[in-house]
Amino acid sequence: MLALHTYWRSSAAYRVRIALNVKGIEARQIACNLVSGEQGGSAYRQLNPQGLVPALLDGEQVIGQSLAIIEYLEDIHPLPALLPAEPLARARVRSIALAIACDIHPLNNLRVLNHLRDELAQSKEQIRAWYQHWIATGFAALEEEVARSSETGRYCCDDTLSLADVCLVPQVYNAERWQCDLAPYPRLRAINEHLCSLAAFAAARPEAQPDAR
Repeated sequence: MLALHTYWRSSAAYRVRIALNVKGIEARQIACNLVSGEQGGSAYRQLNPQGLVPALLDGEQVIGQSLAIIEYLEDIHPLPALLPAEPLARARVRSIALAIACDIHPLNNLRVLNHLRDELAQSKEQIRAWYQHWIATGFAALEEEVARSSETGRYCCDDTLSLADVCLVPQVYNAERWQCDLAPYPRLRAINEHLCSLAAFAAARPEAQPDAR
């Protein structure tokens, strides 16, 4: 069985949990407490030198980075597919997924917020303003992007569940936690509402995880 080093409120780990559920793959969860700093300890650094979650163990092999993990799952368990077969459609799905995972999320993840607080002495209000600014910037572009397909409604790309959707839901969850105004993004809100009604997404929610607190 696969094993996933995870943290209940990590949006990167949340993505992988969704993908595992969609594909019906069992993986033992191993909690890594990001708030207490467990990811920076020597034991975890030996496993994953980046000191980040998630990390997937397949036998003795360790894979870091959520999108690399999900593409690995796609390779070893192709159906149901999270990436379209047609090259242009596949590229569009990856484009949206990367916009979330590489442009929006890294600016607002825990280590950045901690640096703003601890090293740059930013107040809670300033950190919240930072978070909300980058969510607004990223979501405005995503709202336009998903509108480019006339079939978009329940999913980010056409009418098929994909990697883009797997990335969207955790980011919306975080935006809601930080009280971001999502009213300007009706398409993203509608897609998120539909996705959250699906069993694979509901079971991956942070509050449903064994280490939730």
